[in-house]
Amino acid sequence: MSLWFFICVIGTIAVVPIHFLSVEHIKLDERYGEKQGKRIGAILGMISGWGYFIFLIGMWVTPQERFLIGSNPLMVFPILNIDIGLINLLISIPIIIIGAYLGIVGVKGTGIEVSETHRAEFIVTDGIYSKTRHPQYLGAVMAHIGMSFFLAAFYALLATALVIVVTYLTARKEEQELIREFGEEYREYKKRVRMFI
Repeated sequence: MSLWFFICVIGTIAVVPIHFLSVEHIKLDERYGEKQGKRIGAILGMISGWGYFIFLIGMWVTPQERFLIGSNPLMVFPILNIDIGLINLLISIPIIIIGAYLGIVGVKGTGIEVSETHRAEFIVTDGIYSKTRHPQYLGAVMAHIGMSFFLAAFYALLATALVIVVTYLTARKEEQELIREFGEEYREYKKRVRMFI
């Protein structure tokens, strides 16, 4: 396993506590005042969100074992010095498209500011949020799986379990904070809509 891949795995884990702090809106407001608490939460949210995204990309592109489904050399295309198999491509594209769709629709449903800061004025319960409470996180997991297949990234595919655990813990922490902020309204929403699928 390459050092760069290992750094990306550690980085993915390291951004979790930063994200946890970013969603503790009530604590941040009590400690620093509403204006400063909001600013600190937004900065921490940006660091953890972009950090997670960058470390995921790192997992896909770092030097590692590659797997091609099917061994016909006529069905392999070099992209970025990585051989991409046609079957890998056919498997990955639908997964990536669905993942991207969930992420985009999730951001559209809450708005970019709420997606970046995780500070909501109200609970969004319509559209994609009537089907899943965390479409962006579900989309991120699917995009990770799709990109791992696309780039034939064996170690990244193995790291899917870690990505799922990190995603689950992140969503769970956000929900704990949403219950603190919205109380029974969010509990009722949780009863009606599944966390992911």
